[in-house]
Amino acid sequence: MSSLSTKLAALEDAGKPIQVGIIGAGKFGSMYISQAHRTKGVRLAAIADLSPDRAVSSLQKTGFPSSKFNTCISLSDGLKYDKTVITSDSEAMIATPGIDVILEVTGNPAVGVRHALLCCEHKKHIVMINVEADVLAGPLLARKAKEAGIIYSMAYGDQPALIAELVDWARTAGFDVVCAGKGTKHLPQYHYSTPDTVWDYYGFTKAQLSGGDFNPQMFNSFLDGTKSALEMAAVANGCGLRPPSDGLAFPPCGTHDLPQVLKPRSAGGQLEEKGTVEVVSCVEKDGRAVFGDLRWGVFVVIEAPDEYQRECFAQYGIKTDDSGWYAAQFKPYHLIGLELGISVASIMVRGEPTGQTRTWAGDVVATAKRNLQQGEKLDGEGGFMVYGKLMRAEDSLRTEGLPIGLAHGLVLKRDVGKDQALSWKDVEFSEKNQAVAVRQEMESIYRKELGSVRWDSAAVRD
Repeated sequence: MSSLSTKLAALEDAGKPIQVGIIGAGKFGSMYISQAHRTKGVRLAAIADLSPDRAVSSLQKTGFPSSKFNTCISLSDGLKYDKTVITSDSEAMIATPGIDVILEVTGNPAVGVRHALLCCEHKKHIVMINVEADVLAGPLLARKAKEAGIIYSMAYGDQPALIAELVDWARTAGFDVVCAGKGTKHLPQYHYSTPDTVWDYYGFTKAQLSGGDFNPQMFNSFLDGTKSALEMAAVANGCGLRPPSDGLAFPPCGTHDLPQVLKPRSAGGQLEEKGTVEVVSCVEKDGRAVFGDLRWGVFVVIEAPDEYQRECFAQYGIKTDDSGWYAAQFKPYHLIGLELGISVASIMVRGEPTGQTRTWAGDVVATAKRNLQQGEKLDGEGGFMVYGKLMRAEDSLRTEGLPIGLAHGLVLKRDVGKDQALSWKDVEFSEKNQAVAVRQEMESIYRKELGSVRWDSAAVRD
């Protein structure tokens, strides 16, 4: 089988490069933009951003050749003359014939849902970098994409896709997956962090903050555990793994201890069962740094199926737990948007996603950071009012959990206590809102098709 780069080079030689459209020119988008013009067989056809000036700034600061983009020509002329076009009209970009793959990088769940449905309508493959949208409605969006004959994919370089790759490696090699996940910086008090406290927790100085584009609410969504919950829900849904029953525990753990800590309690570890997801913290509960931390990486823990494989672990120097039965593989870093081109290539030359939502196993429910009062308006992910808690999908459905992706701009109908999970009954909402309607359609299908533990539709499977 030819490598991805070889196949891309063949497309370049044939004069048939992959045409890519990207929505959102923020940090993640900029990282991809910096690599796009360096990749044979790929063309960045267009950038859609509500601020065209920001898109131009992204091109300039990432070293994109000025001769390769144009702010004044149409999308169709851009394809004709091999120029990257800047537009504020994402819908027009998605509808443009000749563009092959759309990269959704907005981070806005409602907008991500709308773009995914437009890609289905206009037959464009989509890489859903927007994990908020994927967790909100990914199981249904993946089904609709399959029905439309397009590929709906996780983003290579982002942690969920890299974790899915490790899980696939383990299963393809014949191992059962005990646990899969990533590292981060987390302490229990971080759940209550707000945009006003986030920089103190991160330890950034005023000088550092003055020298970059730092969005306190976005950074706070990483710190308060919401992003970790979203990413682990995406992994659970993409790999058929089961979230912990009471959410992520964030145990402090270095790479050398992964197989010791992340094994079942019955075997001396901290997991309630095998086949789950978890996030390990790079700081101890008292604030000390964890030795050999995995803050920027991803991992999978496997189990030797028999004594022979256990002996092989020992013979080849694999770091295991004390019993020798459990071992881990990990990747210490991820390159975010710099690696995103792998998704584009895999979709177009292999016809395969780099990870994809296939079941509804995990959900992320808005949970009160403080006592909330009737009449208050929710301020969403990373804000002052709620954080996202990972839940099993069946528990979210049973309690009518309000997904974190919709916890923005909705007004509370009643008081909600600190640490209480919010429900649909707690807020005023309109079923005419597209994102609300899509989410409720997904919940309705889940109840109707299975009404039990998981939604694992044959329509989403290959």
